[in-house]
Amino acid sequence: MNYSIRILCATGLLVISSRSYSQDCGSLNIQLRSEIPSSCTEMTMTMRQDNIGRPYLYVAQKEGGLKIYDISAPSSPQLVQGIPITALDSLHVMNVSQNGNYLYLALGNSFSKSQNPGMAIIDITDPVHPLVTDVYKYPVPSGGAGIVKADGNYAYLGAMTNGLVILDISDKHKIKFVSKFLPDRNFPTAKPDTAKYNARGMEVRDGFVYLCFDAGGFRIIDISNKLEPHEAGRYSNPEMNGRPRAYNNVVLKDSLAFVAVDYFGMEILNISDPANIRLLSWWNPWNCTGGLNNWFTSDGHANEIDINPQCNKIFLSTGKSDMYVVDVSNPLSPDSCEAYGGVANNIGTWGISTFRDNIYLSYICTLGIPFASNWTGVKILTYSPCAADIPVEKPEAVALFPNPCSQRITVVDKNISSAIGSAHFEIENLLGMRFQAPILAAGPTSVAFDISTLPEGNYRLRLNNGNGAWSAKFIKSSIK
Repeated sequence: MNYSIRILCATGLLVISSRSYSQDCGSLNIQLRSEIPSSCTEMTMTMRQDNIGRPYLYVAQKEGGLKIYDISAPSSPQLVQGIPITALDSLHVMNVSQNGNYLYLALGNSFSKSQNPGMAIIDITDPVHPLVTDVYKYPVPSGGAGIVKADGNYAYLGAMTNGLVILDISDKHKIKFVSKFLPDRNFPTAKPDTAKYNARGMEVRDGFVYLCFDAGGFRIIDISNKLEPHEAGRYSNPEMNGRPRAYNNVVLKDSLAFVAVDYFGMEILNISDPANIRLLSWWNPWNCTGGLNNWFTSDGHANEIDINPQCNKIFLSTGKSDMYVVDVSNPLSPDSCEAYGGVANNIGTWGISTFRDNIYLSYICTLGIPFASNWTGVKILTYSPCAADIPVEKPEAVALFPNPCSQRITVVDKNISSAIGSAHFEIENLLGMRFQAPILAAGPTSVAFDISTLPEGNYRLRLNNGNGAWSAKFIKSSIK
């Protein structure tokens, strides 16, 4: 396939163009298991598999409310329960997330923007008998909602044109409004079309909301004071100036944000300093800045995004291109390595989620803006994740000393269960960049490395001895 990768170097923006610059994902072996069809009058938006191990799939079915499927037999999912919109203040279900035994539904039609933003809490202690504990409706009769995330006693609602709404959910039977934050609409354009500035994708971590603000770029919101949230950083790719931009969704890994940016593909941002967000690389499969390609003619639109952090694989729903998998083992050089579907099948995706070896794609009905799709529902796929290569933090298995260290670090097999000296080792920083460290000494139960040439910072040492894979963190410091 043809695409370009752009990486930010010390000397500026380097553009690398290539033909057939696509690699093998390493036998992902993606297979279709089953389909859950719907109708355009009950359009499927997105879905989540139960993340505490039960065999259920929760589907945001827009006009059809919430649908719950038993997927204990993935090839034959069975509808077991549903919650109609009549139980949700007549608001459409646009998105679903889970935190323990509760689902959080983002409510309100965000396509026509004809409904209030809202949120519902669903008790799924027994998924076959879900209970609506409360429904909240924001008192503005337009805009709808795009996403919701729960963290502790608070929920964060992406209320589209109304911005970010923070809700107190400490009492699941009484949702309480806390505050609202509307990011500056005069960035990155001085005279914005305010209808295109929508809080629609987010992650919540460590006192910050990482918010995709649609045409308003990517924002980091400090929520340490829930009553007075404020913006800590902002970013928008300058090459999008003068073109339609849509920052749609985001996932995080360590100090990196992977952002789905519609027909511009995916950006990888360094967010270690919220006030200085930096573009590391840009996966640009549809050559959005070249030729006659534009929002209407592009073969793909990156809408929702998910990540397998152990495998360093990004999964993207890409509109009429269905799905791309991107290898981000080296975040400075992301590379597509697998795809599913294609532009000629007359259907297009909106949502995506993954859990263990399952991939879920939701398809929507659309008449051609920006792509045509004549089918809606869920496709359940399976794949072969890199289970054998997943490093597991096992402090009881290995020890690193000294830590922090400046010149030399030794890894010791505390179990003395195998010949660690013959294991395969890798050292990488938290951005995923790999480094060479010469071996100074190796024995059956320990190996010493020379790290004197590594820059100061945080690192992860990975090892695989044939019987398993482990990793441990260490700090390179100048202090001897």
